[in-house]
Amino acid sequence: MINFLRHNLVASILLTIARVYLGFNWMMDGYGKLTSKPAFSAAGLINGAIKGGVQNVAPAKGQMYPLWTAFLKTMTNGGKNTQLFDFLVKWGELLVGIALILGAFTLFAAFAAILMNYSFMLSGVVSINPIYILLEFFILIGGFNSAKIGLDRFITPWLRKNIPFLRKHGETEVRIENAINSYK
Repeated sequence: MINFLRHNLVASILLTIARVYLGFNWMMDGYGKLTSKPAFSAAGLINGAIKGGVQNVAPAKGQMYPLWTAFLKTMTNGGKNTQLFDFLVKWGELLVGIALILGAFTLFAAFAAILMNYSFMLSGVVSINPIYILLEFFILIGGFNSAKIGLDRFITPWLRKNIPFLRKHGETEVRIENAINSYK
């Protein structure tokens, strides 16, 4: 399955369709938040997560994700200062959407999208997030094949050529491979 996702032309086409679908939805969500009147605020979601969040109905009742709740409390001064999250959500959604549509920095965009999806779910919003996460995982597993039909076809080779630690099969990698092969 992984080999199919990483090297097959059909997989590249399917991953591109999933990538553009996700990108369009992320972009439209971000654009909607940027242009909404009144201005978008994450305060309701954050305060809801702090006050109730996801509740555990098992015998050990209480907050299901206490570390996430503590993080939100700390970062927002108990839910009073949500401006950073207001900014990050709006612009994050828009930029992730644009990157996914264009196939530019696809793997970073898919990873950022998964982080946002999990953040929303940890705050108590399920919605379409599990389906997005599944598609984003397929994009991440597909690696470069996920963005061959996109700008990464040009960006990735340029980065690998010009940024030393991104070079594919540089001296270090060859030495490591030779050392591993000598033990076989």
